[in-house]
Amino acid sequence: MPIYTFTTLNAPFATDGTLAHGINGSGQVVGQYSNNDTGINGFLYSGGTYTTIADPLATQHFTESFGINDAGQIVGLYVASPNADHGFLYNPTNGTYTTLDDPLATDGTDAVGINDRGQIVGIYITGAGTKVHGFLLSGGTYTTIDDPLGTTDTQASGINNAGQIVGQYQNASGLHGFLFSGGTYTTLDDPLGTNGTIATGINNTGQIVGTYLDSANHQHGFLYRGGFYTTIDNPLATTGTIAQGINDAGQIVGYYIDASGTHGFLETTLPNLGGPSRHQRRHGPARCEHVPHRGPVRNLRHRQQFDPRRLLAGPGRNRLGLRHARRLQRR
Repeated sequence: MPIYTFTTLNAPFATDGTLAHGINGSGQVVGQYSNNDTGINGFLYSGGTYTTIADPLATQHFTESFGINDAGQIVGLYVASPNADHGFLYNPTNGTYTTLDDPLATDGTDAVGINDRGQIVGIYITGAGTKVHGFLLSGGTYTTIDDPLGTTDTQASGINNAGQIVGQYQNASGLHGFLFSGGTYTTLDDPLGTNGTIATGINNTGQIVGTYLDSANHQHGFLYRGGFYTTIDNPLATTGTIAQGINDAGQIVGYYIDASGTHGFLETTLPNLGGPSRHQRRHGPARCEHVPHRGPVRNLRHRQQFDPRRLLAGPGRNRLGLRHARRLQRR
């Protein structure tokens, strides 16, 4: 039976919360933090150091970092005017930011995931903010990713080096995760996700992470591998655990919510060499250890516009779902 070790990630600049969204093979983590004075900024956590990621065109003091590949390229979004999102690609080699706007977007583009081939997935918005579509950007060409079962919305959140894409779609039956591989969409519904499932990250071995909402409307992270779902719950969480990204070593990042606010986390799974062997179960319990990473944090305020999933705590409505519960309230 494995031991899940959780490390809390609190950006030292944060006064209103920290969320972790993506991790690469080197263990570099990207996410976002909120500060009462400087607004919403992305961050890169590497070698024990936090570095702010802020697109220079973000005149609304709003930048979010969502994905990072093994070359250190980072994707996310920035806001240049109220309610106008633009995706970005950050190149660590020369420190430049490149704006990414899907040509079909009328109400914003968000870049969410990137693989080592430089392929990018995300979402674009049309219909005065009422319709959300996924996209794949590859070789300079944007391709729409719409699950055929997603009569309301489709969102693409993660991509691996094989071009497999994960995300979520919504229809009359609720919110569902999906895997798009080899031209085929496969629905991913955690059996405990009575009130919704979303998939947010995939690594090169095909392991998938995401979040589900149980029958009591509680949020739980999950890991899907080999046809089995395993619940990922941070032991410090009192309101919910949201899993966002996974690397090839199986390290998972996300965030959890407790009485003091919202905190990022890094989860590493260790073998339990002293314990008895157990057969794999769909939702077996896991032993947990917690390693704190100190830093100030207060109550996170999610920026939300509509919430088809209703999977996240926070006021208002979340337009982009769990993957974008990271969206904090704009100032």
